[in-house]
Amino acid sequence: MSCVSRNWLPRITFTLAILILAAPFGGFLYQNISLLRDRRANPMPGRLVDVGSHKMHLDCTGQGSPPVVLDSGLGDSYFEWQTVQPQIAKFVEVCSYDRAGMGYSDASPRPRTARVFAEELHSLIHAAGLEPPYILVGHSMAGFTVRLYAAQYRPDVAGIVLVDSSHPDQFNRLPPAPPGTDAKWIQEAEFLELTTPIGMPRLLGDCGDSAALRAAECTFDDARENAAERRTFRESAAQAGAAGDLGSLPLIVLSQSPNHHDLGVPADLQAATNRAWDGLQRELARLSTRGTRVIAENSGHYIQQDRPDVVIDAVREIVAEYRQRR
Repeated sequence: MSCVSRNWLPRITFTLAILILAAPFGGFLYQNISLLRDRRANPMPGRLVDVGSHKMHLDCTGQGSPPVVLDSGLGDSYFEWQTVQPQIAKFVEVCSYDRAGMGYSDASPRPRTARVFAEELHSLIHAAGLEPPYILVGHSMAGFTVRLYAAQYRPDVAGIVLVDSSHPDQFNRLPPAPPGTDAKWIQEAEFLELTTPIGMPRLLGDCGDSAALRAAECTFDDARENAAERRTFRESAAQAGAAGDLGSLPLIVLSQSPNHHDLGVPADLQAATNRAWDGLQRELARLSTRGTRVIAENSGHYIQQDRPDVVIDAVREIVAEYRQRR
């Protein structure tokens, strides 16, 4: 019996090794076939624009000036604006896009910081032939990008809408998170970066129920860019903080409901976090002498999804003001 057992041992070991090696390969096939199926069913809207070292995805609809550019937050693609873009397109040209490495855009060889995002956005919209000035709409981390864009290309900007924007000093002003929170936040993205190529997030249902969303965001490039943006988030915040104010540029700051409950915040810190966030949003509105603030009642961080009417109205207001001045 011992001789038979010894003869079978190498076979069992070999079989287990094959299974271990085959699992990632099977996951790789599953991920890529599923992505191909999603993209065939949901073709990329808009077009790819050559910006030199890579191509970037831009989707423009509607007509009329000044063009409105919608900029998504950390880890998000153009898809996050699908509720508001069709409505804005009824009264002005409006464009959503994917940062390099996100959605349908190629990856960029440059550092993934807000200053680079602003420069790449400038290259994109000029290569696409959009005529300035533009109204820039930035959600969350993209608030850093549009502030830096305005600082570098002020004559090209007609106004700004900040949608529950990040604040450069939020790390020092929000209630302290438990130790290791920053590292865990980055590690979560790095885990997705490792497991997306073998289809694990898709298999577990973490890519969402929408095939169009999966087509844009459930990709290795997207996961890699997400991790890179998290690693440089503090650097981007510092860059935005050094950008200065917005002078007299028309500015509307949209903020989530002050009693919103964020599942990522411990219950005992929720009230203090909301108060601190409210103060940070008030400060953002003071970046311009023409800044105003609007609270989106019954909305969380994604105001463009929870209260699209608030975003649409803010854009409409700045468009009307610009046209009245001309």
